[in-house]
Formats: sequence, structure tokens, C-alpha cells
Amino acid sequence: MISYDPLWKTMQEKNITKYTLIYKYHISPYTITNLKRNKSITMNTLEHLCKILDCQAESIVYFTKD
Repeated sequence: MISYDPLWKTMQEKNITKYTLIYKYHISPYTITNLKRNKSITMNTLEHLCKILDCQAESIVYFTKD
């Protein structure tokens, strides 16, 4: 199972909102919805989020067994 709980904590620490991701960094609202629902995203999107937040993947996502 995919969890983006670390993303929301990292965003809060760095004062970046979902609105900022959409309008400043051009992350699509569809992608934000996928993140909220713990659905998969592309590696390209993960890389883009890492650059925006200046962090590593583990600060955005973690995987657990079902």
C-alpha cells in the first residue's frame, strides 16, 4: 500500500500548500487528488515533488504491506 502521509508533513514543515503546488509549480489537481487518495503517481511527478520540497522520496511516500 502507498501512503503519502510524509508528503503532507513535509509540506507543512516547508509551508507549501496544495494551492501552491497547483498554481505555482503546475502540479495538476488530478495528481493532488491521487495523492490525497494514496493512489500511484509517476516517478517523474515524484522527482518533481522532491525538487519542489528539496527532499528525498522518503519524505514524500512510504510503502507498506497490504
